[in-house]
Amino acid sequence: MSQVQPTVGDWYKSSTHETFEIVAYDAAQGLIEIQYFDGTVEELDLDSWNDQLFMLIEPPEDWSGSMDIERQDYGVDLEDSYHGFENPLDRFDEG
Repeated sequence: MSQVQPTVGDWYKSSTHETFEIVAYDAAQGLIEIQYFDGTVEELDLDSWNDQLFMLIEPPEDWSGSMDIERQDYGVDLEDSYHGFENPLDRFDEG
């Protein structure tokens, strides 16, 4: 039933709207290891993968879900729009 091939690093959405990433794929043994956005890891066999319907999606913008960290622990101020660049032409008319 699944029409997408499991690819390590790609993100998918299940029919129950759960998002996950393929973190390992062993084609010889037919095992796929997935990690859900909340960090939970699960192993599927290739037959289970093929019996389900998955949709390939873009990675989530907020990548912190599987990292189990809070916004304040990112190491950057996400609300700060200044990134160390100042355009010298902004002060050209100040004379």
